[in-house]
Amino acid sequence: MTPSPTAALPGGLFAAVRSLDPSAPFIEAWRRLGAQALVANPFYEADYALHAAQAFGAGVRLLIVADRPPEAPGARLLALWPHRASRTRWGLPLPVLMGWTHGFCPLGVPLLDAAETERAWAALRAAPRALGLPPRLLMLNAPADGPFAAHVDGRGSLRRIAVWPHARAVLDLAGLTADARTAYLGAVSAKRRRKLRLGRERLEAGGPVVLETVTEGTALMDALDDYVALETMGWKGRAGTALGNRPLEAAFMRGMVAALGARGRLRIDRLRRGGRTLAAAILPLTGEAAFVLKISYDEADAPGAPGVQLVHRLTQSVLGAGSPTTIDSCAAPDYRLAETFWTGRRRIAHLLIEGSPDPLFPLAAALERARERVSRWRAARRAG
Repeated sequence: MTPSPTAALPGGLFAAVRSLDPSAPFIEAWRRLGAQALVANPFYEADYALHAAQAFGAGVRLLIVADRPPEAPGARLLALWPHRASRTRWGLPLPVLMGWTHGFCPLGVPLLDAAETERAWAALRAAPRALGLPPRLLMLNAPADGPFAAHVDGRGSLRRIAVWPHARAVLDLAGLTADARTAYLGAVSAKRRRKLRLGRERLEAGGPVVLETVTEGTALMDALDDYVALETMGWKGRAGTALGNRPLEAAFMRGMVAALGARGRLRIDRLRRGGRTLAAAILPLTGEAAFVLKISYDEADAPGAPGVQLVHRLTQSVLGAGSPTTIDSCAAPDYRLAETFWTGRRRIAHLLIEGSPDPLFPLAAALERARERVSRWRAARRAG
């Protein structure tokens, strides 16, 4: 079947597949959906995704559910999922739609209208078949618990599996009393507190060390340039993977930081001593949620653990300010810096989901589980 760009769905909704086009007439509707999504995901919001397109968006399309064709005046988006179609993931001609993730997109949960989540999710699952696309959806790095997972699990007989599960640290202050906020860092062990004190003393031997939070205009762009220089001086620069070595990625970051910064949607936190940055972190924001996109530190001061000191100072600052109420570390399974201080955990997995009744889903599930087993075996061999 030849895919259609737009199709009618039951209940008066429409499904559509569109490109990552910054001139599309539904960009404002996309922004509104991102601001009221069931689960916040700044990496799938318009001002982030459109800037990431040139560096990472080859073959990516948007699967959209709306109350009318997306280009129609006044169209309201109920769901949006950036994806690629793959025919070769399992070495067989068994196509699958794969959620868009990359090195700067660590969360793959689709945007679903929080006011009509059931309707939006049911329509998003039905949309591929209506459009002549594969009914198998592979959502990479999606939440395996919380409100999105509850909807995935609550759709009757339609099936799903979770592979590559792991948990990453989250600072979650929602509902905490003032006393609980004050006591939050009391969970840090005495041994860790001693190491923090010694590290702070090493860093402050050269002068006072302060946490600086940058949120506006020219200062944000200057802080980004400072971050790029800091990262390029370290091991990533020597390996050729720093932003300073990769012009397309650097251009993406500059465009994204400018766009989000203009809307008050990004902060850069820096640990500074005099005019020198010891460590820095870039955090996109959506609502009361923040996400640690990038973090780097000055290796010349490594004995003082400036990255650890930055996360500690950032935690203290947020506990005192009360905003944001959550910070997702976005950490890879083998990167546990934030776990030192943040007691919350967010379960993450790749979710293979049956969009509509699919006789080939059991085969796809078996192949995906086999792929995970082989990948883990190879990783263990390399580590051993």
